[in-house]
Amino acid sequence: MTNHSKIVLGIRDSKLSRAQANEFIELASNNIEGMSRNSFEIRHIKTTGDVKNSERLDQIGGKGLFIKEIEEHILSGDVDLGIHSMKDMPYETHEDLEVICFLPRFDSSDVLISNSGKTLKNLKTGSVVGTSSIRRRAQILSCRKDLSIKLLRGNVDTRIKKLENNDYDAIILAYAGLKRLNLIDKVTEVLDQVNFMSPAGQGAVGIQSKKKRAFRERFEKINNQSSEITNISERFFLKTIKANCNSPVSVVAKLNGQVISIDCRILSHDGDLLFSKTLTGDKNEAQNLGKKLGDLAVSQLGQNIIDNLDQLQNDFNYKAK
Repeated sequence: MTNHSKIVLGIRDSKLSRAQANEFIELASNNIEGMSRNSFEIRHIKTTGDVKNSERLDQIGGKGLFIKEIEEHILSGDVDLGIHSMKDMPYETHEDLEVICFLPRFDSSDVLISNSGKTLKNLKTGSVVGTSSIRRRAQILSCRKDLSIKLLRGNVDTRIKKLENNDYDAIILAYAGLKRLNLIDKVTEVLDQVNFMSPAGQGAVGIQSKKKRAFRERFEKINNQSSEITNISERFFLKTIKANCNSPVSVVAKLNGQVISIDCRILSHDGDLLFSKTLTGDKNEAQNLGKKLGDLAVSQLGQNIIDNLDQLQNDFNYKAK
């Protein structure tokens, strides 16, 4: 460890990252003998994704930009553990690193917040909806091509402030982030998982360390197995289809006792449904189930079509037709 008396946590400099870190510290302090809040030190790390907060993610390297610098600090030994929103992690990370612990997963749904209090279905034609997600952009277009879509970057507080300043009529955010920040009262509508199926890892938080350290065993008691198993299945789906984090791809795994189900939907950038499938199996086959679903998607669509979804060639901003 960097500091012999404390475990150093590397996190993004945001309220949500601090909330996730505090959740981890509280779980460890309450459930692991000999640990308390004083066992940990938090170090804030500026990531490229945070610094370049007005550009399209797909044009500056993808969502891996929210974890790259934190991973570098883990590898250098400056910090012991990195805390990440799993939806920000590409399906492949550094070979010397591993996720050693998962926090309990929150509801992975997306939500709409609107100034008018109207749901997505009832927004006026031409209303401006803010998002930075190519997936959400495609999902909006699959429901309503009469709405306008405008790029929205920044942390949760920044996005809500832009909404309140009337730069947008409505914005779409993750339920889990708002829940962790105690901002659920802002939500106008929880969007359904049919039309707005969430991406891999949404709602989940992973703790990352170097391999061959003692941290996996040390935090095993608080590792949430349901979150780990569902994330494994979702990430193997992404790995199999070689999907970029910014592709219009949704995949959600759910655990019910010994049974795991995994759903996916792949859209075109214009919102057309290209592929939809659900598989169910034993939870011990989570990895294989994700791979099997991915193989089916590649078989039906072809790898070339999936690869072409990695980047939106047109302007992200969409004007209502």
